[in-house]
Formats: sequence, C-alpha cells, structure tokens
Amino acid sequence: MLEKIRSITSHTYFRFGFAGLVYLLWVIWLGNFWWLLGLGVVFDIYITKKVNWSFWKSRTKKNSVFIEWLDALIFAVVAVTVINIFLFQNYKIPTPSMEKSLLVGDHLYVSKVSYGPRVPNTPLSFPFTANTMPVTGGPSYLKWIHRPYHRLAGFGEVKNNDAVVFNFPAGDTVVVTFPERSYYSIVRDYAMQMKQNDLRNGSTEKSWEEYLNAGRNQLWNEYEVIDRPVDRRDNYIKRCVAIPGDTLSIVDGKLYIDSEPVEVFEGVQHRHEVYTNGTPINPKAFERLNVARDDQGKRGNGYSVPLTDASAEMLKGFTNVVSVRKDEFPAGRYNYQIFPHDTLYKWSLDNFGPLWMPYKGATINLTLENLPLYKRIIEAYEGNSVAVRNGEIFINGELTKEYTFKLGYYFMIGDNRHSSSDCRYWGFVPEDHVLGKPKFIWLSLDKDKRFLGKIRWNRMFMSTDNI
Repeated sequence: MLEKIRSITSHTYFRFGFAGLVYLLWVIWLGNFWWLLGLGVVFDIYITKKVNWSFWKSRTKKNSVFIEWLDALIFAVVAVTVINIFLFQNYKIPTPSMEKSLLVGDHLYVSKVSYGPRVPNTPLSFPFTANTMPVTGGPSYLKWIHRPYHRLAGFGEVKNNDAVVFNFPAGDTVVVTFPERSYYSIVRDYAMQMKQNDLRNGSTEKSWEEYLNAGRNQLWNEYEVIDRPVDRRDNYIKRCVAIPGDTLSIVDGKLYIDSEPVEVFEGVQHRHEVYTNGTPINPKAFERLNVARDDQGKRGNGYSVPLTDASAEMLKGFTNVVSVRKDEFPAGRYNYQIFPHDTLYKWSLDNFGPLWMPYKGATINLTLENLPLYKRIIEAYEGNSVAVRNGEIFINGELTKEYTFKLGYYFMIGDNRHSSSDCRYWGFVPEDHVLGKPKFIWLSLDKDKRFLGKIRWNRMFMSTDNI
C-alpha cells in the first residue's frame, strides 16, 4: 500500500497537479489573474523541462558542494521572503511603549493573515531588511516598481483593543541622523526655538506657519532628509483604542469610546511620583514590580517610575514610602507637540478629544475648525493639496465645503501611557499602514540580566491574544 502511494505521489503529473493547484489558489487569493501566466512556468518545471529555471545548477553533471549550498540558500531566501510577506513575520519589542503588556526584549510572531497581508508597494528590495542596508546604510529598496495599496483577504479586521503592528505614519519623511524621531516633531522643535529666541531678543514675533517654514528650511540645510514609501517605514506596535466610526475621548487619563468607558487592561501603566522617608527602595523590590532599571528614576527623596494600578497599590504598603501620586497632564494648556498641533485644540496626553475616526466613504462638512484634525489625512494619506484663502478651503485648487474619505482610520496608543510615542502625538493610522496582529511571544530576553538569566521563561510561547 505504501509503495503504491509513493508511486502515485512521485509521478510527474501528480507533482505538477499538486504544485499547479497550490499556485492557482495563490493567484485567486492574490486577485491578479495576470499571474495565471505563471502556470506555464510550473508546467515547464515539472513536465516539459525546456528551460533550466535553476540556471546556476547543471542538469548534465554533478554539481559542486558550493553550488548545492547556493541552491539551498536561494531556496531559503525565496521561501522566507514569501512567508514574511504573506503569512507571518517576527518582530522584536525595542522600546517600553507597550509595557507592562509587552516588554522590551519580547520577540513576537506577527500574523499577516489576521487582517490580510498587503501586497508590497516596493517589491524590489534586499532580503530581510526593513528600509536600510546593514553595512552601507543606504535604502534597501528600489522605487523602480511602485504598486498601489492592495490587501488580500484575511481572517478578520482590526478590532477595538487589539494589539496591532503597523508602519509609522509620520515616517514618510526621515532625518537620517535621527531616524528614531519624527521629522515633523523635529521641525516643530526648531520652530519653537526660533519663536522663543525672537521673544527673548525683543524681535517681531512671526506667525507659527512662518516659524515652521523657517525651521523646516534650517533642518534641510543641516541634515540629510529622505522620504520613504508606506511599506518601508519603521514598524510600531500599539493598542488600537478606536476603529473607523468611533469617537475617542480621554478624560483624566481614562479612555472613552462613544462616551462609554473602555476596559483598563492589566498591563496599562502611568508614570507616578513615589516619595520615601529618605531611605531608598531596594532595587530588588522594583524588580518584583517589573520596573526595569532604566525606569527607576531617582528624584530627591523619591522616584519617578511607570507603574500599573496594582503596582502603585503595592508600593503604598512599603514602610518607607510616604506617598504615591500619579502624574497628570491637564487640559487647557496648548502643547505644540500634541495632535493636531493647532492652538484651537489644547489637548494633552491625559485629556484628549473628542476625536471622530473617519471610515472609508464617509463624507464630512469641512470647516476651518475641523480642518486641523483631518488636513494630514487629506494631504499626506489621500494625496490631495489643501489651501486656505480668505477664510475658504480649497482642495486641489477647487473651493470645497465637504470631503469624502478614501480609507478608514484607527487610533493607536501605547499601554505605557506617559512614555509612548503614539497617535496622541502624530494623529491617525490609515488602514493601508496596518501590518498584522501579534499572536504569541516565541522568545523574551531581559536586557538587565546575564547569560541564561536573560531568558524570561514564563513568557516563552505566551499567547498575546488577551494582553
């Protein structure tokens, strides 16, 4: 019986039929039927064998060990690249923005099929690189072919409270010397420095737009600035707190969607001021509270540390702790780094909104009051030009009083609420920036430990579906 099965499965036409079926299903999933021409290649590989598609290998003589290794390497590169694009990708947590839900050093399995994989905008790239070559430092991709946004069918859609991996929306422009910082944030810092210099020197104060233009020009003169397509922007991971159609509000640090309070997850933390009677807190005690060494900020007779609500309550019971107070960022004071970066909106990290999330096909009345909220969407994400002349709004040179959105938009926030670069700073996440959903932690390393002690064994293969 086994011999008969082996005979059938080893038959040339059986192997062609199986490979052709898999390829056909992939083309149907891809939704681009020009790829059906590839069935001819599959037929030639298994049946006619007219073309040596593995041209580096000889068909007539035994290949050297080097050629065999090269063949295995090429197969591995192609296989892993296809898997990373269409099925899953590994992602390492580099910053504490999601602590204590996800920790620095967690290595995640990120499913592309959870929300549907994207077809790459820039398919010509060096394997296993995000956007930068490891040695030369130049771009690892070519723009000769640039495809429009297209997402394949997946198992579901982004839901409220999902942890989501996505491309950094403000990463379309990058200062090469400071790739970890938002280009727009740096421009605003330059503009504010120029404004403060004028005020100190008694010079005539200019408009904020003039300062922004001057700051932008100075930045471009001092540093190399580059642009990146959507699929080559840095990867971020945050919690999706609002989906298209939701109205988000943050009041005194508490999240509300459509005026209803949002569940507070166990790992959510805020920065606290902890004061003692003058004696220090044992570092081992901080370790038991999962406070990393870098976060144990000493300040006078106390500490400034990020804590979950449960950890804050535990600290209050320490005999040498006098008080534990959560930091607060009140409303009413304009912060030029907080979205939407307009003096009409005096929002903060803890008091933000209300802000409505656009959905695909939705039409809004566009006014001078709500234009700051949606201007970047209209310009940067949906490819239009916006101008205001004599109190009226022009899109692509035409006077307009309404706008219809082409994409859906999300709002992502880190669980480390006071130490997270997220949508409160740079606004919405478009649907075409969404990469995938983390499913489990396959490795977790503590940078504060050594050797095997670095491995957080209790987090190995831990599911992230309910973090």
